[in-house]
Amino acid sequence: MSEDLEEVRRETADCLNCSLGEARTNLVFGDGNPSAEIVFVGEAPGFYEDKQGLPFVGAAGKLLTELLASIGFKRSDVYIANVLKCRPPDNRDPLPAEIDACRPILLRQLVAINPKVIVTLGAFATRTVLNRNVSISRVHGQTFKMDDFTVFPMYHPAAALYARATRELLSEDFRKLKVYLEVGAAQSQPHREEATQLDLF
Repeated sequence: MSEDLEEVRRETADCLNCSLGEARTNLVFGDGNPSAEIVFVGEAPGFYEDKQGLPFVGAAGKLLTELLASIGFKRSDVYIANVLKCRPPDNRDPLPAEIDACRPILLRQLVAINPKVIVTLGAFATRTVLNRNVSISRVHGQTFKMDDFTVFPMYHPAAALYARATRELLSEDFRKLKVYLEVGAAQSQPHREEATQLDLF
């Protein structure tokens, strides 16, 4: 581990690298096992996350907890973070400048944790980690090998709260993740030629 995760937390606690920092209640750094083999990366904090300073504590977080349990994991087994560390106004989409401001923090988190698998939740997290403008509907449930990490894109749990079809796809992708973790990691190959050409950040 090249850098201590708590050191990263301390150094970014007062971040004002973009305007979101001026309006936040709490910076939402991340939560979970600092030595986790799996890191889940979402888009940005919402209302409840901003109030509590923890990621995925609202309705989408409850669904994520249920999905983790369905494949035998607790939240304490994994690490959960977001691309943005501060809530955008009215939960709007992240702006490119905000992503650019937070990307170095996320990179430091990932390097400190050194997971085997990064599960990106939703389009913004997937595009940020893959550093590529991809469609989540096209890449979800697939694996992309990048340096020492395997990236496993999925739909964001928030997208599945009121859409049964998306919920079924998300549940299926969690089952695929379980299979990958159990038997696929040693056998899997990078997805198409893209995977070997992608740079993490």
